[in-house]
Amino acid sequence: MSEKTVAVIGAGKMGELVLAGLLRSGHPAERVLATARRPERAAELADRYGVAVVSNAEAAARADILAIGVKPQDAGKVLDEIGATRKLVVSLCAGLPTTFFAARLPEGTPVIRVMTNTPALVGHAISAISPGAHATGEHVAIAEELFKPLGATVRVPEYQQDAVTAVSGSGPAYFYLMVEAMIEAGVLLGLPRQVAHELVVQTAVGSAVMLRDSGEHPAKLREAVTSPAGTTGAALHALEKHGIRAAFLDALTAARDRAQQIAAS
Repeated sequence: MSEKTVAVIGAGKMGELVLAGLLRSGHPAERVLATARRPERAAELADRYGVAVVSNAEAAARADILAIGVKPQDAGKVLDEIGATRKLVVSLCAGLPTTFFAARLPEGTPVIRVMTNTPALVGHAISAISPGAHATGEHVAIAEELFKPLGATVRVPEYQQDAVTAVSGSGPAYFYLMVEAMIEAGVLLGLPRQVAHELVVQTAVGSAVMLRDSGEHPAKLREAVTSPAGTTGAALHALEKHGIRAAFLDALTAARDRAQQIAAS
């Protein structure tokens, strides 16, 4: 992988995560290219990471792997600028299927679709990888190596990517909202805001580590905290009364449906 040149085309929020992860893993900076629409953004990337920031056409000509991280509505224009490349294309464009790229690139061009998430900033992302029609096992392995510095990876069939978007792509926002709500509740119960923040954040971190490392079903871990006729049971009863499970189902379904709308537009 270190001998391949990777171009991050459209180094916005998600593209920059890939760029930073590559360099953090020890990939040579001289084998990393970036593109940016605005000159000031290009200068920022070059100064921060020490990589060459070039045009989309030059990136396509020089790179072995093209990681495309532009907004879905800009992807068609970018592919026009890339031209008739047959390089491995890795799409970070939420909602866009590999067929979108296949229809605009030469026949046989390998395309891989990836949905990652923002915990990539701290090396704890989960990236779901789906090969297109012309992507081989070797191409998938390259994509896994590309995203390994960001966190964990998982392979899924492409038809599941809209569900992945709803669950993990948007998922961090759900947890942040829950943490925000718990902190506000703690303040209303009389805790200083900083104390409430520390209590809730560390509880979230510890619970996540237990979920990851124990291998236990979340229901079993929840039951271990819930004593008969205790405080936790009272709280969980209130949450169920307010339809927390139905709310999450409705929320994730709405996110999945929006991903499908993006693909169809």
